[in-house]
Amino acid sequence: MKKIFIAGHRGMVGSALVREAESRGDFEVITATRDQLDLLDQAAVFDFVAAEKPDIVVIAAAKVGGIHANSTYPADFLYENLAIASNLVEGSRRAEVDRVLFLGSSCIYPKLAPQPMPEDCLLTSQLEVTNEAYAIAKIAGLKLCQHYRAQHGLNYHSAMPTNLYGPGDNYHPENSHVIPALIRRFHEAKEADAESVTIWGTGTPRREFLHTDDLAKACFHLLSLDNPPDWVNVGVGDDISIHELAELVAETVGFKGEILTDPTKPDGTPRKLMDISKIKATGWSPAIDFREGLAAAYQDFLASLETGAARL
Repeated sequence: MKKIFIAGHRGMVGSALVREAESRGDFEVITATRDQLDLLDQAAVFDFVAAEKPDIVVIAAAKVGGIHANSTYPADFLYENLAIASNLVEGSRRAEVDRVLFLGSSCIYPKLAPQPMPEDCLLTSQLEVTNEAYAIAKIAGLKLCQHYRAQHGLNYHSAMPTNLYGPGDNYHPENSHVIPALIRRFHEAKEADAESVTIWGTGTPRREFLHTDDLAKACFHLLSLDNPPDWVNVGVGDDISIHELAELVAETVGFKGEILTDPTKPDGTPRKLMDISKIKATGWSPAIDFREGLAAAYQDFLASLETGAARL
């Protein structure tokens, strides 16, 4: 049985990874809460990894948020994500951990990248300014793994997921990602019997969405490969406009009113569709239907409201 340390196990992605690891039955899962381990504290991280001696470290911990949060707190996003990546990668090397999987984001690719975005378009042109700080930190984490692998012969590699959704998401009205933000907004509008809901931007940008349980399966698939790519896209290979997404979420929630747009708010990158041919060539494909995944995400939101566990 292999010991696997999942950093960020309480987040949406980390909790999906824990569920997947436990369902497989051949992993001893190591976790640490923020009170137990501050991932920004280099000495504490080095000591923790050395003491636990995991076989695998998965870096799912990150400071995350939507356009508003990224635009408002860029220094925080850059510093904290750089610190998490560098502390865990170097701490793993010092503790002689042979396998590290770093989780990045599709925002690492240029704003006007070719669509769908192949892995080799990284660093070929300018990033989207609204989340540049987060993207730079994630690029640095990816490059750390790539160069540690080349210099030290360690199997450190990365997965770059597209936009994610699923149970345990953050539903904060300003700092959340688009799907949980829309779920909360349409739910509250339905409860208030509102006539309309206004979404940010023009509604024309297109986005791709992957369920966290699909991502978790992709991660363990990559960990099973003897020679995985240095970094690989993980997505579904299809996208939807933000306005179409809003219509679908409204339908899922049961909101019957009008959907309006606010062009004074930023749109972000026009399109972010992943080229997933590389990971599909290794034998993985997504399995969760988007409509079914959205319905399950809404039911999770309702359940979390009932229990008081919702991240609002």
